[in-house]
Amino acid sequence: MSLVPRWEVMTDEAKAITKRIAVSALVLLFALWIVRALIPWVIVAICGYWAYRWLAKST
Repeated sequence: MSLVPRWEVMTDEAKAITKRIAVSALVLLFALWIVRALIPWVIVAICGYWAYRWLAKST
């Protein structure tokens, strides 16, 4: 049994579009997973940069 109903009767173009959308969705989810993992590091880096600028300015 197919995961997509009526896969056997779909045209080749419809199958290609379906596959392209599935691949795009997987790439988007992977990119969101990477960005989500990097957000805390970006926040730490920005805070560190601000602290460095503040300390360098005050001396």
